[in-house]
Amino acid sequence: MAKQNVAEQFVDILVRAGVRRLYGVVGDSLNPVVDAVRRHSHIDWVHVRHEETAAFAAGAEAQITGKLAACAGSCGPGNLHLINGLYDAHRSMAPVLALASHIPSSEIGLGYFQETHPDRLFQECSHYSELISSAKQMPRLLQTAIQHAVGQSGVSVVSLPGDIAAEPAPEKALQSALVTSRPTVRPGDAEIDALVEMIDKAGKVTLFCGSGTAGAHAEVMEFAEKVKSPVGHALRGKEFIQYDNKFDVGMSGLLGYGAAYEATHECDLLIMLGTDFPYNAFLPDDVRIAQIDVRPEVLGRRSRLDLAVWGDVRETLRCLIPRIKEKTSRRFLDRMLKKHADALEGVVKAYTRKVDRHVPIHPEYVAAVLDQVAADDAVFTVDTGMCNVWAARYISPNGRRRIIGSFSHGSMANALPMAIGAQFTDRRRQVVSMSGDGGFTMLMGDFLTLVQHDLPVKVVLFNNSALGMIELEMMVSGLPAYGTVNVNPDFAAVARACGAYGVRVEKPKQLAGALKDAFRHKGPALVDIVTDPNALSIPPKISAEMVTGFALSASKVVLDGGVGRMVQMARSNLRNVPRP
Repeated sequence: MAKQNVAEQFVDILVRAGVRRLYGVVGDSLNPVVDAVRRHSHIDWVHVRHEETAAFAAGAEAQITGKLAACAGSCGPGNLHLINGLYDAHRSMAPVLALASHIPSSEIGLGYFQETHPDRLFQECSHYSELISSAKQMPRLLQTAIQHAVGQSGVSVVSLPGDIAAEPAPEKALQSALVTSRPTVRPGDAEIDALVEMIDKAGKVTLFCGSGTAGAHAEVMEFAEKVKSPVGHALRGKEFIQYDNKFDVGMSGLLGYGAAYEATHECDLLIMLGTDFPYNAFLPDDVRIAQIDVRPEVLGRRSRLDLAVWGDVRETLRCLIPRIKEKTSRRFLDRMLKKHADALEGVVKAYTRKVDRHVPIHPEYVAAVLDQVAADDAVFTVDTGMCNVWAARYISPNGRRRIIGSFSHGSMANALPMAIGAQFTDRRRQVVSMSGDGGFTMLMGDFLTLVQHDLPVKVVLFNNSALGMIELEMMVSGLPAYGTVNVNPDFAAVARACGAYGVRVEKPKQLAGALKDAFRHKGPALVDIVTDPNALSIPPKISAEMVTGFALSASKVVLDGGVGRMVQMARSNLRNVPRP
């Protein structure tokens, strides 16, 4: 049996950790690793056109599967391209192992061609970033990196010089067991006791939920029933908490809707469940607040806390539910449910009048039709910008759908690369990239990756020929739009030239049929939809100092806009609310 080299040993360890794909672009310093992947039967090399795409794809795969995913970049400029996607994966708490191959070990520190110091460069976007400087060091260092990524839910980066990768692996290398899943974390008895006391004393309780409620839907609903609590959510909590939720009062934040803001401010006790919601201007400062999170470092960094509880949301609620006293009054809950339904009724009217005849097409109408025709278990990847608005307000979660975006890092161009990673996890599952024309064109080269790997991703392109969210930010700041116009091609023709299915839609009556035809197509497809760049209405109360990027610094109002099927959901939740 031929002796292994370090690269082969590296790949073996990845496979043992559950990695099935390595996304990247080949390069000379990566050659030993790429060749080891070629010869291994349990892992594939996924050739993309840009390393940033590789990192986004790995991050999306990790979010879909909950398991370790991996990407790679060659020395210097190659691995530098990974950095934006790794930032996103890290802030999304996606377990990703990145291989940053390096220049020859004998040349490090001497200004060699393409020299950088990746072990330093990636420190801010990783839990662990280290350089392998000898063959003997590799197995233990890689194991440590994997366990950081899995155990802390984020990125680890391993820098490996190409010459060391090609060296013979040491004899009798350590074969340690690998940690590939996280445990649940139960809070201490003192914290549980204190939280029970707070809940029992509070007359009005509101729950505000983030992505940390994944897997805890049943417990949140049971808890809300017992304390008669309205349940609001952040954008990253939408897919996990909004469906089958008779306590739903909508979403808070700049893209929010409904009565979530009022519910969080008019309660006696606000309980934040698994959320690191960044916009503290939307959080109250005059009610008692308890926060439950499995990551202790986020406790209290957005708002003043009366109680910090370190624990998994589901495990914590399981401890609480048997011990708290059931509340008898629904007055606060029913008032918030009615306020929520009334708020949705008010804003939806602006986007239902003649919307099916409006040209250019309302993007809200596109999102509403997409929500209706997409599969019940579809994965939606969402570009940062106006697509965030349409996904937040129109894509209906149901417990089977997934909605993934750059919701914490806020990067452009994330939807298409994320769709690649999501589709590789299951070629039979419908994956829809909700792309803006600005984001799509930034990494448009990787549309070719869909064709090359015959990935059946469906790109739904909201083409308003502008950087719409930037125009909005300029407008509310009192500035004229400048530098935001995109001169675009016929994207459907571009898709066809690449060898994919492509169709252009300019009239509303063409939309549903075009989407259905694209979804029936067995390979990659692009639907280029010409949308109205002036579709978003702004409440007159927003002033220049209120908006900086996506953060609202002083206002209690949010963008006015439609809300799709959520109004029906809100009305259905009012069945048990006493009428005045």
